[in-house]
Amino acid sequence: MICPFCGAPEHRVVESRVPESKDAIRRRRECTECERRFTTYERVEEMPIVVVKSSGLREPFDQRKLLEGLQRACHKRQVTVTSLELAVRDIEAELRNNLKHEVRSSAIGELALRRLKEIDRVAYIRFASVYRAFEDVDEFSEELNWLEREPPLPRGQGRLDDHMFDTVMIPARGRLRAIRGGKTEPGPAGQEEMDGD
Repeated sequence: MICPFCGAPEHRVVESRVPESKDAIRRRRECTECERRFTTYERVEEMPIVVVKSSGLREPFDQRKLLEGLQRACHKRQVTVTSLELAVRDIEAELRNNLKHEVRSSAIGELALRRLKEIDRVAYIRFASVYRAFEDVDEFSEELNWLEREPPLPRGQGRLDDHMFDTVMIPARGRLRAIRGGKTEPGPAGQEEMDGD
């Protein structure tokens, strides 16, 4: 950015303020060359998200349509609209963070399923039954069994996969044994000890 009066590239921010519309940040700047002040507005430039449907048809991402789908799944459940709106915002933020202009509708469906699993299990099954179009009772039963094994995760927490434990395993030369104060030290190979109080 250059000074609109003298064209100098150096300036400093004197004041920052969020306007009532809350869609930008207003900054007062002062040119270090001519010392004149000017105002700039900074806005986040959001790229449009295009949804690619299974038919190949492309359409703009619509928060309202996603919210309506989640609300249908939560019909007659004790789920607040606020929690569903938050889920929609989280899904959109995740889509934008991928920095892709186009996203498959199936990816949005999977994100919606993950959020519903955290919010309400019955709504999750309702949404899954429509979205995944179960062919028979066995597929539906498999989904229920999987849901039973995998409890919902708190927001913002990823699943800890088994391979992550490889980094904390102790080599075969010994096991850990507990010592007072909560610290651990290697014990003799093949021996497990636990000190008492």
